[in-house]
Amino acid sequence: MLNALSIRNVVLIDRLDVSFGPGLTAFTGETGAGKSIILDALGLALGNRGAKGLVRAGAEQASVCAVFTLPTEHGAKALLGEAGIDWDAQEDLVLRRQLGADGRSRAFVNDQPVSAKLLQDLGAGVLEIHGQHDGQGLMNAANHRPLLDEYGKLHKDVEALGKKWRALSAARVHLEESVKRRENADEQSEFVSASLEELNRLDPTIGEEESLAAERAFLMQAHKLAEKVEAARAVLHEDQGLEPRLAAALGALEQALDHLPADAAAEAVFAPLTRGAGALERALIEMQEAGSALDDAGHALDIQPERMEQAEERLFALRAAARKHNIEVDGLAELRAELTGQLENVHNLAGEETAAGIALKEAQQNYNTAAKKLADKRAAAGRKLTKALLVELAPLKMEKARFAVQQTMLAPERCGPQGGDQIHFEVSTNPGTPFGPLGDIASGGELSRFSLALKASLAAKDGPAAMIFDEIDQGVGGAVADAVGRRLADLSHGAQVLVVTHSPQVAARADQQFRVEKHENGKVTTTGLSRLDEDQRCEEIARMLAGADISDEARGAARALLAIG
Repeated sequence: MLNALSIRNVVLIDRLDVSFGPGLTAFTGETGAGKSIILDALGLALGNRGAKGLVRAGAEQASVCAVFTLPTEHGAKALLGEAGIDWDAQEDLVLRRQLGADGRSRAFVNDQPVSAKLLQDLGAGVLEIHGQHDGQGLMNAANHRPLLDEYGKLHKDVEALGKKWRALSAARVHLEESVKRRENADEQSEFVSASLEELNRLDPTIGEEESLAAERAFLMQAHKLAEKVEAARAVLHEDQGLEPRLAAALGALEQALDHLPADAAAEAVFAPLTRGAGALERALIEMQEAGSALDDAGHALDIQPERMEQAEERLFALRAAARKHNIEVDGLAELRAELTGQLENVHNLAGEETAAGIALKEAQQNYNTAAKKLADKRAAAGRKLTKALLVELAPLKMEKARFAVQQTMLAPERCGPQGGDQIHFEVSTNPGTPFGPLGDIASGGELSRFSLALKASLAAKDGPAAMIFDEIDQGVGGAVADAVGRRLADLSHGAQVLVVTHSPQVAARADQQFRVEKHENGKVTTTGLSRLDEDQRCEEIARMLAGADISDEARGAARALLAIG
């Protein structure tokens, strides 16, 4: 229940403190007195979007504080618990909002700062504001499915279906991407296969270009090198070459040493001859080693003619392959490994596409199953709502009206996160007339009563403990207005009801009544709220009946209405 409301600096309201009681509370007053300002201020405390235009001219900030008493099992406790805010359900719940002239706002719950979203969630659970245009909302078929879901308490089912729809959408996107990747890979696979086959035949290795280039350079000089080596061999191995002369000289020295007498006089000759013989022997050995080395060099330079051709063909093939792929020769080996991986990936992508198709079918089945269950629950809720609404319409002087919830199953391509069915409310207001859309069949007053009946039906499903109806009686009068007032009074037995009304029949049914008044003090205009006693209520209702000139007959009629209320 809304216990109290405090408003500071909101449009024409500079300061307002008011307390409320249970039952039905009526707000009356002249058109333009400022009733909507009070509702805007209350909406601000409930977390509605605040525009800086709500701040009273000249004030730095506006503030609104709403105090509620709630049942101990109310859902507000769970919401606050999730936000880390302790709240004793035995105490009042205080919602407060500050709005600066710059448009910035701050939200508080029991004087603890909270997010605007939390304040909005709490506000939606403690009080509902039903505007005079709710009937217009009923004419929009897009609002019918959410209203039915609210009546059937299907929010968790809708939320769960939304998750399955998002999973289905993600699976569909994944399959589409898998198909595109596989198709792109298929388009390139022929080139990849041909390139890989060429590289496999070529079998390139890192550093091979350098070694082949060096070999080619060597082979190009091999013929000249062979000629030089052969000339050196000819000198060493000719008949009268150096080696025979060295051998002859060594033999002569060895004979001289053999014939040298062993006496003191010969010692002076022995040492030089020995050194000379040793040097000739070493020279002869070096000559033989040089001849052997030149022989080896000659054999090494004895190159087959095709070797040069093979080296050049290999080098040119590697370089041509590198130019084809626009890389260095040493990158061919890495490219070969990369192309091998790409070719393997083509096969993997085919498997990925198959797996994505299976996942899509599973996600589609999960969605279809959940959508079917939700549609069945909506059908059941529609039947219950039809019965409940017909019960509500009878006291509102619409006992001959008929109401139907039409459910249409959608084509697969039109299904979405809200389900696979479409909900339309249809009505027949007179016997024998066919069902049709609310906007085509019902008048303005009938729409107001339909809206009230629907809200009353929803309230019967454990709705918020407090509700505000803003001119829900618009377009009706006389006995119909009395019926609306009676139904609002009945509704207030189970929940606090506040109503903004221009109907004397509705105001007379209230347990308490407030008059909204506009005051002008020089150039300053303010809006105030006055609680009316019995005499003041009689005068106000007489004004509502007769207008500015209140007659005794109007006062008598007002007393009669209050007596009935």
